[in-house]
Amino acid sequence: MGDAADWIEKHGIEEVECVVPDMNGVPRGKMLPVAKFLKALEGSPLYLPTSVMLVCADGRYSGSVDEGFAYGDPDMRLMPDAATLRILPGDGPKRALVLADACYPEDAAWPALPRVLLREVLALYARKGWKAVVAPELEFYVTAPNPDPRDAVVAPVTANGRRENEQNPYDMEALEQFDLVMRRIYADCAVARVALDALSHETGSAQLEVNLLHGDPIELADQVVVFKRIARRAAVDQGMNITFMAKPMEDHAGSAMHLHVSLVDFGGTNVFAGEDGKDTPLFHHFMGGLQHYLPQIMPLLAPHVNSYRRMRPNLSAPANVEWSHDNRSCGLRVPKADPSARRVENRLPGADANPYLAIAATLLAGYLGIEERLGRRPEALGNVYLAQSTLPLSLPHALDRLRACEPARTLLGEEFLRIFLRVKDREMEAFDNVVTAWEREHLLLKA
Repeated sequence: MGDAADWIEKHGIEEVECVVPDMNGVPRGKMLPVAKFLKALEGSPLYLPTSVMLVCADGRYSGSVDEGFAYGDPDMRLMPDAATLRILPGDGPKRALVLADACYPEDAAWPALPRVLLREVLALYARKGWKAVVAPELEFYVTAPNPDPRDAVVAPVTANGRRENEQNPYDMEALEQFDLVMRRIYADCAVARVALDALSHETGSAQLEVNLLHGDPIELADQVVVFKRIARRAAVDQGMNITFMAKPMEDHAGSAMHLHVSLVDFGGTNVFAGEDGKDTPLFHHFMGGLQHYLPQIMPLLAPHVNSYRRMRPNLSAPANVEWSHDNRSCGLRVPKADPSARRVENRLPGADANPYLAIAATLLAGYLGIEERLGRRPEALGNVYLAQSTLPLSLPHALDRLRACEPARTLLGEEFLRIFLRVKDREMEAFDNVVTAWEREHLLLKA
């Protein structure tokens, strides 16, 4: 606790946001005076209702299959992770953010939490003598404010006084139009210990991508949560919005969260490449696990109704789990790299995915492949967008497949799945009750 207290005094922190990312990756928690936060680090109980893990995307509580649990709404005890303390830039009182795990009951980490689940998946690898290394690439759109959600999303008016309406992939002048907001994001991320690497203009109008430096999976998932918070705030201050919705515009590419994943032993040696530089059998099995199990656990990578609008061929999103070397039409890409950096890029997750769950799902699928010694299919060549899709095309289909995947259910745990599926089922029910503009346009006066 001493280090945390010294850090808070050094930086003049007045308030601490103590947050727990929920099933959808939304940070929920409490604002604490510094004194209360320091007492919590010393062991003073800090509580939050368990119902925060039952909140749907529309803000409603999903309830629970156990009505006593749902309506009793017992407390979970927050366990702040002092290692995640970081300055949260902004006007007003000097503020810090800390990510927390939670215990429910009080003497055990609650396995329903996505952050706890990822830690449990990493423990499976640790028992084998391996550590996972990940590097997310996060795409997003900068948009004009959208006060009426019935209106289509459009690009903002930028520094040149015009609205970007065409595709400008990797165009440096187009990228420069977002210089003010991106400079603010980079500066705030540096203060908040979010290690941003490259920035580029992506395919869609006003679509950008940032790469995060590779590292520990939990730390990188934490950084994605903080990055989204910082990016949204920076855009609003410039009169714009930033969205991580998977498919915000019909005629433009969706936004992904590509995950570069490798395994190293405790000495830091990459176990995906042998001494001869070739792929190891372990890498074959890991890839086989991704091919076999990712289509069965897609809700962890594509958690919303909108997520499945992104996964259509020829719009920079894969519709398959084929693999290949340096081929972006594949769902699983092996980038050009030295053997020491041998890795697979999982191109399936959307930018809307909970980063803890997307990383956990990728590693869980690979782990099952290793355990079951699954073989990978032959390398796909050419335009793999033409390959037959093995992915679910809708959220209901994906949820059914998740329910039926016993090996994944065993490792995910019934406590997590019970709550995750409840939230997703309630979101699906809410969506099914909506009458869309398409229905009114084409059916209202014709049916």
